[in-house]
Amino acid sequence: MNQVIKTRVVEEAKLIIRTNMTIRQLSKVMFISKSTIHKDLNERLKKIDINLYNQVQKIFQKHIQTRHLVGGKKTKEKYEKIRNRKTIMVE
Repeated sequence: MNQVIKTRVVEEAKLIIRTNMTIRQLSKVMFISKSTIHKDLNERLKKIDINLYNQVQKIFQKHIQTRHLVGGKKTKEKYEKIRNRKTIMVE
C-alpha cells in the first residue's frame, strides 16, 4: 500500500475518533468520496493499525444505533420549516 494512502487513512481515523464525525461529514471535510472513506476505514485501516480500527468501529456502531433517532429529528425539522414558510406566506 502506498505511503500517501496509509497517511490519509490514519489521518481520517484520528479525525473521526477526535470529532466523532459521520462518514458523510468526514467526506466533506477531507474532500474525499464517502465510498473511499468507507473503504479506508473498514478495510485499509484494519491492515494498518488494528487499535485505531477498533476505536473507529466502536464509533460506527454508535452511529448505527442512533441513526434512526437523528433521521427522525431531521425529518421533523424539515417539516417544521415547511410549515413555517406556509404560515409566513398566508400572513
